[in-house]
Amino acid sequence: MENQLAKSTEERTFQYQDSLPSLPVPSLKESLKKYLESVKPFANEEEYRKTEEIVQKFQSGIGEKLHQKLLERAKGKRNWLEEWWLNVAYLDVRIPSQLNVNFAGPAAHFEHYWPPKEGTQLERGSIILWHNLNYWQLLRKEKVPVHKVGNTPLDMNQFRMLFSTCKVPGITRDSIMNYFRTESEGRSPNHIVVLCRGRAFVFDVIHEGCLVTPPELLRQLTYIHKKCHSEPDGPGIAALTSEERTRWAKAREYLIGLDAENLALLEKIQSSLLVYSMEDDSPHVTPEDYSEIIAAILIGDPTVRWGDKSYNLISFSNGVFGCNCDHAPFDAMVMVNISYYVDEKIFQNEGRWKGSEKVRDIPLPEELIFTVDEKVLSDISQAKAQYLREASDLQIAAYAFTSFGKKLTKNKMLHPDTFIQLALQLAYYRLHGRPGCCYETAMTRYFYHGRTETMRSCTVEAVRWCQSMQDPSVSPHERQQKMLQAFAKHNKMMKDCSAGKGFDRHLLGLLLIAKEEGLPVPELFTDPLFSKSGGGGNFVLSTSLVGYLRVQGVVVPMVHNGYGFFYHIRDDRFVVACSAWKSCPETDAEKLVQLTFCAFYDMIQLMNITHL
Repeated sequence: MENQLAKSTEERTFQYQDSLPSLPVPSLKESLKKYLESVKPFANEEEYRKTEEIVQKFQSGIGEKLHQKLLERAKGKRNWLEEWWLNVAYLDVRIPSQLNVNFAGPAAHFEHYWPPKEGTQLERGSIILWHNLNYWQLLRKEKVPVHKVGNTPLDMNQFRMLFSTCKVPGITRDSIMNYFRTESEGRSPNHIVVLCRGRAFVFDVIHEGCLVTPPELLRQLTYIHKKCHSEPDGPGIAALTSEERTRWAKAREYLIGLDAENLALLEKIQSSLLVYSMEDDSPHVTPEDYSEIIAAILIGDPTVRWGDKSYNLISFSNGVFGCNCDHAPFDAMVMVNISYYVDEKIFQNEGRWKGSEKVRDIPLPEELIFTVDEKVLSDISQAKAQYLREASDLQIAAYAFTSFGKKLTKNKMLHPDTFIQLALQLAYYRLHGRPGCCYETAMTRYFYHGRTETMRSCTVEAVRWCQSMQDPSVSPHERQQKMLQAFAKHNKMMKDCSAGKGFDRHLLGLLLIAKEEGLPVPELFTDPLFSKSGGGGNFVLSTSLVGYLRVQGVVVPMVHNGYGFFYHIRDDRFVVACSAWKSCPETDAEKLVQLTFCAFYDMIQLMNITHL
């Protein structure tokens, strides 16, 4: 009886989905008030007065009408934003997504049992793959624990998109194909695709009802590796996924028109659990310096990763691993979760497989051989050249700051995430001599299918503090007070954003309603201060906390003269990964990281002063 009770009360991963609250529409008055505050750091008095007039006119005129229409829309949808966000942020975007949209990061195993070591790629690969497949089975059985804040469950829908999910290019808009099913919902694909030296192979990971073991996976990976290293390279069809979206859509249509079998092969890749990439490189990495490994994962060989796949698990010749993921179906926290799970399992098992060495007689991997012609080969070489040209322009600086971490900031009663955000504001201010409009990801998973909201970290309070730090006539005590005001402001805004009271997505909704109704674009959105303050995806600092675990990641900057700035927080360290474009003469990722580290010291020093 007790056992039965225990079983029936066990939570299932997706059990709360139906009871989650709908995404709210914030008050128009509040949103516009917050918007006005956010543009202040970027305006002189005259510009601000003009924007104030535009906002007042919007609020009492067309804005109110659009807001009412948005409320109507929200009545009929549990998440009024979901479809719009997917389209505007991801599926309608035409620039190559593999470099510009995907996020990537290294696996943390190199910090403990798996330091870089040649000759370990295949054996380690079989173990890491097996742990990933176990996680897939937990999801299928709905045994991945529900994320909660206190006792409040968060939306888990994005976890459905981790496996067997792929973006498919369209001429004007892409689409997402998701083949994953839980056990109670029915059959789910159980094959993976391995890419190596421009060739693609497929094999099932379930044999006779059981998951294949690491020794069995090792046999499959060894077979592929040997074949690819003793025979000519393949055409590298995967490189097409790094192309501009409409060009890739046309190339894909041509490929399918060439031979109907090509479509079946593409669908094999789309529906696969994940793509396992075998790279020949051996990027350098230490627990203090992630720069080379992150660059290799974000901008590695385009012929061995499927840019549209929700999960590319990448293995390097020196036994170092990472992932490269399409951002459209989910946000980085899904990847952080599985990466941490796998890393913990590898750590618990001391990096070894401790089970049976027996290998069953399982079918060998099957090669996916596409029918290609001169045009396809020319499309591939054009895609590769374009990708490598753009990739070579990316600068990555990723280091660990090891003097202190979360423990010390919490001891000083400073929220560690806010601590890093304000340090970055000060670093940018010192490097560029002006405030930097900043996007920080806030999560809205309290709500049904909630994803993110924009938290604008560059506040009036933050700028005042930065100015005080540069002014020798300001006393340390006054600087400390200004810093604490900036902290309080940031913390309150983050709370508001997570509670569905941010304003950026609300403004986007109003703009999209106007477009759908065929109305002219309201002046609010054409006002120069709108984009100068980051509106319309023009933030010079694109930032995100990757979490409090051993997992790191990075994205490219949102704008050419900007930075991508991802970080994770541990008790004893902060790890920061920053990207910038080399072709922009004014940005420098290395300098920004070093100045951020300097700001950490300055801030702690401010907290050490006591006012007599």
